[in-house]
Amino acid sequence: MRRRRAPVREVLGDPVYNSKVVTKFINKMMYEGKRSVAEKIIYAALQKIEEKSGEKGIEVFEKALENVKPLVEVRSRRVGGATYQVPVEVRPTRQQSLSIRWILEASRKRNERAMVDKLANELLDAASDKGAAFRKKEEIHKMAEANKAFAHYRW
Repeated sequence: MRRRRAPVREVLGDPVYNSKVVTKFINKMMYEGKRSVAEKIIYAALQKIEEKSGEKGIEVFEKALENVKPLVEVRSRRVGGATYQVPVEVRPTRQQSLSIRWILEASRKRNERAMVDKLANELLDAASDKGAAFRKKEEIHKMAEANKAFAHYRW
């Protein structure tokens, strides 16, 4: 361990839902400091979800994040010249940030026209256990399951 750990900064709740998770999502989505653009996209997407599904947008959003959170992941570990993929549990903060990252990544790769549509549809898919972000979580769980034999190399 070099130097000291970076302090964990507390984020404020967002202006509409007063949710810290939405704020983190906005921050992760933002390009070049354009917060207002990111906010507009997210709130419009949540509005669109309400129109499509009839459920509250924020509830679908939270369900989607919950469904995409990975429980285990594989980490590379060198032991005597060989590199093993060792399955390790994921800390809750990392679970959240990974799920946010994967949902944004997946929605950016979608084929719809506007980012609002892409994000709304990816969140709806993730909430109903479909979509690219959910598939990514499943893949990572499969890899961890396949490498269970190396679990004793955990550190």
